[in-house]
Amino acid sequence: MKKPAKPVVIRILKWIGISVSSLIALLFLLPILFPGKIAEEVKAFANKKLEGELNFKEANLSFFNHFPSLTLTLTDLSLKGSAPYKNETLLSAEEVAFGINIRSLLFDKKVNIDKIYVSDALINVLVNEKGEANYNVYISEKETASNNPSETALRLEKIAIENTHLIYNDKSAKILIDAKGFNYVGNGDLDKSIFDLYTEAKIDSFDFTYDGEQYLKNKKVNADLITKINTNSLAFVFEQNNLKINKLPVEFKGKFDFLSNGYDMDFTVQSEDSNLSEFFSALPPQYVTWLDKSKVKGSTDLSMSLKGKYIASKNQKPNLAFNMKIRDGFVNYDDSPISASNIFLNFDTKLPSLDTEQLTVNLDSIFFNLDNDYVKAIIKTKGLSNPKIDAKIETKVNLATLNRAFGLQNMDLRGTLNTNIQALGIYDKKNNKIPVTKGKIELKNGFVKTDYYPNPIKNINVIATIIDEKGSLDDLKIHITPASLEFEGKPIYVNAILEDFQNIKYDIKAKGELNLGKIYKVFSKKGLDLDGFVKADVSFKGTQNDAINGNYAKLQNKGTLVLRDIKTRTEYLPKPFIIREGNFVFNQDKMNFNEFKATYGESDFKMNGFMQNVIDFVLTNNAVLKGNFTLHSDFINVDEFMTVTENNKTAVDSLAINPASGVVIIPPNFDLEFNATANKVNFEDLKLENLKGKMNINKGQLALKNSAFDLIGSNVKMDVVYGNQSSEKAFFDFKVNAKDFDIKRAYNEIKMFREMASAAESAEGIVSLDYKVAGILNNNMEPIYPSLTGGGTLSVKKVKMKGFKMFGTVSKKTGKDAIANPDLSEVKINTKIKNNIITIERFKFKVAGFRPRIEGTTSFDGKLNIKMRLGLPPLGIIGIPLKITGTQDNPKVKLGKQTEDLEETEYNGEVPTPLQNQQTTENK
Repeated sequence: MKKPAKPVVIRILKWIGISVSSLIALLFLLPILFPGKIAEEVKAFANKKLEGELNFKEANLSFFNHFPSLTLTLTDLSLKGSAPYKNETLLSAEEVAFGINIRSLLFDKKVNIDKIYVSDALINVLVNEKGEANYNVYISEKETASNNPSETALRLEKIAIENTHLIYNDKSAKILIDAKGFNYVGNGDLDKSIFDLYTEAKIDSFDFTYDGEQYLKNKKVNADLITKINTNSLAFVFEQNNLKINKLPVEFKGKFDFLSNGYDMDFTVQSEDSNLSEFFSALPPQYVTWLDKSKVKGSTDLSMSLKGKYIASKNQKPNLAFNMKIRDGFVNYDDSPISASNIFLNFDTKLPSLDTEQLTVNLDSIFFNLDNDYVKAIIKTKGLSNPKIDAKIETKVNLATLNRAFGLQNMDLRGTLNTNIQALGIYDKKNNKIPVTKGKIELKNGFVKTDYYPNPIKNINVIATIIDEKGSLDDLKIHITPASLEFEGKPIYVNAILEDFQNIKYDIKAKGELNLGKIYKVFSKKGLDLDGFVKADVSFKGTQNDAINGNYAKLQNKGTLVLRDIKTRTEYLPKPFIIREGNFVFNQDKMNFNEFKATYGESDFKMNGFMQNVIDFVLTNNAVLKGNFTLHSDFINVDEFMTVTENNKTAVDSLAINPASGVVIIPPNFDLEFNATANKVNFEDLKLENLKGKMNINKGQLALKNSAFDLIGSNVKMDVVYGNQSSEKAFFDFKVNAKDFDIKRAYNEIKMFREMASAAESAEGIVSLDYKVAGILNNNMEPIYPSLTGGGTLSVKKVKMKGFKMFGTVSKKTGKDAIANPDLSEVKINTKIKNNIITIERFKFKVAGFRPRIEGTTSFDGKLNIKMRLGLPPLGIIGIPLKITGTQDNPKVKLGKQTEDLEETEYNGEVPTPLQNQQTTENK
């Protein structure tokens, strides 16, 4: 007899209900049954396996955070990096979850981590210039081997990263990657030492920068990858990788091995037979905007490879190569009546060992039509400093047509441009070699207008020829005949003939007015870097040799040049030099200055005089500019002339430059003489007044002779020779004669006096100084004390030696109160400086019937080695020998004569002979 179906169904439903209930109960009970074990073992595992500092807010065990996985979730997690970045964050995340293998937990009583989930995180990978990285936080199996079978283990099958900001900043490779909205899912047998990782990745915004130059910005990236990973050697093999950068499909293959001191890589990236429009979609945003209004057709092939080892400590670098081809290209912007058609490009470049001196560029070739017009070129180069060049450039193009067809942004171009240039050979200026060249450039009825300024530069006409048949500088001929333009209703005309660049033969004529500020606005909407007004009516004709050899009768240089509010910059100065007003008259080799007025920061200058060899100086690099001037200034701030050097280049979001101070740089190709006066001069804390002197700038040195000025109420005579060894160091030779100055004011107002005579803090009275010091200055224009040499005499008149700790200590040791604060009168103290030591020659003085005698040494860091004889009244025949050691702040006085010499510190750097001493020696 058959059982009724209804009870069977009820029984099945009952068992299903029990199973589901049990399963649901298990989902709730497992986190309750095992919370301590799982949390403790995962924490212990992290502490043992991770070298970086790990912190998190709380830990939660649940099936529901990443259902159906049982996960231990750590919230507000942060992980510091490995040395040398132990204080820098490697990973911070709102949530990091570790998936636990349930079977191992229930049956083996073992915690196996098989999944990792990272959400809303920042991953900040840093590599310094030496190739040392912050990601080496995982301690390998060999270092943590254990015989405990129940130990927590990492057996990954899945890695999921969601909505993460990834930064990879490698200073050794000069690579910066910034990926926002990074989403990643990786699956595979990650517990094996060698496994395949199947990856899907999506990036909302991808930026790529190399050596400070941004190549990709805000690009969307989709990737479908298969990567073979060897965890023993930390090697990656990219077997099948299909990427899409915006719309451009890219195939990526290769391998990447992490070495102990760098990387070993073999990458190939290529996109074959892609549409030209897809290529433009992968370019920076401004081109993508342009693409929206353009019709682009044609096919392109792209390939890039990077192969070899990168080991910064051994200066070993991989080979880089890039190739691009375009076929049957077509571009039409905004339905222009004329299109760029028949676009053809073969471009190939190689950079062996990332060495720019081995760079080869092969543009063979580029061509396109604009109706009946065309542009075609073949350019091949090898090397960078002295490149081998093979170039052919030919154009016949209407610029207005070019502008419409390509949709050049923010600019209106017109005119006809015809060029025909051929060059073949080596450019090596040092050895008088340039490529054999034949070229002609002709621009007719040119017109340039931008969105940044309402008026155009128009009526631009230029005919220029370049000829060099022998491949040498002495055969080079550049003719610009004529060149003209009109701006703001003012015409400008230029004719120039330059021949034989070993002995330049020149014939130049220029006439017109130009507002530099307005013409700069035509090309830039940013803040003005250039401003001023120029009016010229000049003609120059002659040769370089005639100018150098003084054959001025053969020169035909004449005319006037008027400048107003001109900003000029030089590599030697950190601020712009502004010519407020300048009237210049050219006469043969001379350029006469009439009422020249200029400012530099807070400093002002008025100057009359002349310069010689101006044309040669402008046209060549080795010419010396000579001049003689009368110079007056109401105020000069020397501190503003300090140069700026670049240090500590770091970048996460961008490269930043932190400026440091530097010495004043004297240009090496000046031979200038100034009869100078200045009402006030500031140099650090020195406040000089009524400065008069003769200043020479020659061969990179500045010499101030027979100068006089007022300082702290005393008249000072001074000679100075100064020159820079680099942007970080300079030398000086300083002579000073200062009579009857107030020692208290000197201590309070002169930093260098405080440092060299720190014991004079409480002294009062009048002294005179006749001294000479030479040495080296550091990048803060401060003396390097071991480099100082010199000596001289300090004449003391009516000085109260109040507060000198040395005399106070002697007073206590001897019981002679009169010695504590002695009054000195008519005492001359001779000293010498060398190797960080000041040697004090023997001197005597009288105080309250006593006759002290002092000699010895002291150092610039305050150490003392002084011998003193305290002659007793009435005649000082009987005396007490004392030795004073310790420091100026804590002197130690003992009876006796024998002392230990202070340790000298020699300066190992270069101490050059100043120019004035060289000239004296030569004259002898």
